[in-house]
Amino acid sequence: METVMFVALGAALGTMGGLFGIGGGLIAIPALAVLFGLDQQMAQGTALVMVVPNVMLALWRYHQRNRIEWRHALPLSVCSLVFAWLGSIWAVGLDAHVMRLGFVGFLVALALWNGVRLFMRSAVASDRLRHPWPWLGVLGAFAGSMGGLFGVGGAVVATPVLTSVFGTTQVVAQGLSLALAVPSTSITLLTYGVHHSVDWSIGLPLAVGGLLSISWGVKLAHALPEKVLRGLFCGFLVVCAVLLAFEV
Repeated sequence: METVMFVALGAALGTMGGLFGIGGGLIAIPALAVLFGLDQQMAQGTALVMVVPNVMLALWRYHQRNRIEWRHALPLSVCSLVFAWLGSIWAVGLDAHVMRLGFVGFLVALALWNGVRLFMRSAVASDRLRHPWPWLGVLGAFAGSMGGLFGVGGAVVATPVLTSVFGTTQVVAQGLSLALAVPSTSITLLTYGVHHSVDWSIGLPLAVGGLLSISWGVKLAHALPEKVLRGLFCGFLVVCAVLLAFEV
């Protein structure tokens, strides 16, 4: 019964991960902490077992519907890989309570930024990026380090920056963010696993459920209006912060 429950939870998280282009880890972490009492590093490492295959599948689905420019994705991916590795090495050595406080602050900052953006006037979004290399490398480094530190893959950081600073549409931003997240989540999971901060008995059923449902989330993301998708993403961040704050 526990395995079935984890598969069902993974399916719900996978749908949200496909919808927002983040692999589901951002809400899996507070869910594992609140519902199952895992400490922060263990929750992040276990969530990554689901996130890695989810972002791979979501990337493929996004690329099928809206082709990703690999000349943009490559610098994002390479820089995120290096800095995610550095961030994850730092993360596994930190105090779990400090990590949890930092994660809550990270979610609150993201929610505030995305909330402000809903009311800001912005230029018309485009499939083209306003700023090429080296700014893509800077974004990849920052998003990768945050992903490695907090176990979220960096997509949740890269998506709002790509839409606001680089001027892309939400769908294009989420596709590029997934390209960034694949290498960063993989190296972060490896680091957490080596340091015994992964509960595979929970993570593997979550991954199965996520793989079964993430395509539905991607399909829904392409059907929703841009502003609705951004508003849902902001609300999603607030819910995650509130859930985890109860465990601090």
